[in-house]
Amino acid sequence: MIIALLLLFMVFHNASSSSALGTNVAARPDVVNIGAIITFDSMIGKIAKLAIAIAIEDVNSDPEILNGTKLTLKMQNTGSNDFLGIVDLALQFMENDTVAIIGPQFSATARMLSHIANDLKVPLLSFSATDPTLSPVQFPFLVRTTRSDLFQMTAVADLVAFYEWREVIAIYVDDDFGRNAIAALGDKLAEKRCRISYKVPLNPKATKDEITKALINVSSMEPRILIVHIYTNWGLRVFSEAQNLMMMGSGYVWIATDWLSTIFDTDPSLPLLATKDIQGVLTLRMYTPESELKTRFKSRWGNLTRVRGYNGSSFGLNTHGLYAYDSVWLLALAIDSFLARAGNVSFSNNPNVSDLLGGKVCIFNEGSQLVQSILEVNATGVTGPLKFNPDGDLINPAFEVINVIGTGTRTVGYWSNSSGLSLDSPEKPQRKQQSNGSSTSTQQLYSVIWPGQTTQKPRGWVFPDNGRKLRIGVPDRVNYPEFVRVKGTDVSGFCVEVFQAALNELPYGVPYKFVLFGDGKINTEPSELLHKIQTGELDGLVGDITITTSRTKMADFTQPYIESGLVVVAPIRKLNSSAWAFLRPFTPMMWGITCIFFLGVGAVVWILEHRTNEDFRGPPRKQFVTVVWLVL
Repeated sequence: MIIALLLLFMVFHNASSSSALGTNVAARPDVVNIGAIITFDSMIGKIAKLAIAIAIEDVNSDPEILNGTKLTLKMQNTGSNDFLGIVDLALQFMENDTVAIIGPQFSATARMLSHIANDLKVPLLSFSATDPTLSPVQFPFLVRTTRSDLFQMTAVADLVAFYEWREVIAIYVDDDFGRNAIAALGDKLAEKRCRISYKVPLNPKATKDEITKALINVSSMEPRILIVHIYTNWGLRVFSEAQNLMMMGSGYVWIATDWLSTIFDTDPSLPLLATKDIQGVLTLRMYTPESELKTRFKSRWGNLTRVRGYNGSSFGLNTHGLYAYDSVWLLALAIDSFLARAGNVSFSNNPNVSDLLGGKVCIFNEGSQLVQSILEVNATGVTGPLKFNPDGDLINPAFEVINVIGTGTRTVGYWSNSSGLSLDSPEKPQRKQQSNGSSTSTQQLYSVIWPGQTTQKPRGWVFPDNGRKLRIGVPDRVNYPEFVRVKGTDVSGFCVEVFQAALNELPYGVPYKFVLFGDGKINTEPSELLHKIQTGELDGLVGDITITTSRTKMADFTQPYIESGLVVVAPIRKLNSSAWAFLRPFTPMMWGITCIFFLGVGAVVWILEHRTNEDFRGPPRKQFVTVVWLVL
């Protein structure tokens, strides 16, 4: 009886377990809804819209990606919507059980919608929000599928340090996108002992007059290194106004972030007038390695833009379009992994959130799991490896350094987070081995053609035209014209050449003028000139002025670069050497007088020693030898 009850309990338990297992494992859904928030009429949005649509078709046509599940896409155009309009667009997705949203496009919008995503647990995959402060700690449901501006500003700081400039002027758009990126640039420059000396914030909808007024203020500043971080839709206007203000000539350095390379990639046939305004500019482009997958996608692009009805015209493919395409594939791979583990997609209605936001708003119950699946993806897309580091950034950030020349561009090098600036692309080895076994990165770039069509590196600093020139005193002396020579208003000589060579070594230009003292007939007393430095009448002196203790108390001297004094110069006669060469220092008379002195000294010694010293006695020959030996 007991055995029968045990058997009955085991059968009932197995049946219950089987029933529970069957209810937990749900079949894959036939359709998964995703959304996209893009500004259709913007340059980046127009390309991203087509790239995302192509990616959806490619994913749905590949049966191995989602194993029968299809992605349905609904795009929303932000256009010129205000804050409430953009929020309303995002909430519309949640009424249709959307599991993820591609976008938003702009950093400010991404920050706004990330707060909603946190409450609704819906992942946001932004392909162009580069604000470095969009942290996964604060916004865990925002996944950046492009490069953060933190890396781009590190590349800009490395460029500034590479060319040995110390101060820059930052021109940027006055919103989250611009302010936070320039703040990151300031931190990176500080690490290189450089700094931003002046900031020029521009309204996101800046007018021509506002741009001109800002550039006029910049033209009066001493630094000539300008970093431009603005939007693509009006960025070229800044260079056009700078050209009108004669700020695109020799001596200036313009470094544009990747917005300028985006314009070149989107519209390779820029008008000649536009390219004339940006000659010599340096810009960056997010680096995407060449691959067969990327080549095939780019070859399809031109035909697709014409076939899909863009007024019969085609436009280029920029890096934001590549990242938008990869964002869809990244999401598809994550959804496939998520469905394999979780098995179902469910939403719940939270009354508190619905009452707060208005209407029926669904919360994605498995949103956290989907985000985790996105961050765990390890694949290869058209932009290269699709893999995230522990900080939530794509691995291997790198940029191309591009110089605008003529009607096109030229790559002068690369920057990567691991090796810095280099002539080789990031895939190649970037480090060389030293003799002591340690490795060091090789910081190199090809030559650049700077504004003004010059290959000479600009100094990056000038004194304004209305600035005071240094007053350098020059003594017009009678003697030693080789050191300082004055002929009319022309000043030359060795000391003057040393002074000018020292100025040429400075990283910035120093305006100066020579102030002449003396008439070339009577030497001016150096102490009088040094006293003029003390009183502020002169800023410095150039000339052959000897350094003495009393003079060092009046002014600071440079290190001596030549020794001066009185010397005797005599000709050298070369004589034939012989065995009697030792006699040449003295004349025969001198030798004779020397011998007489020897004999006189010997006679005196003999007289004094003859009476008491036996060595001075005996035969005359012996006494003579003794005296001679003693004298020698």
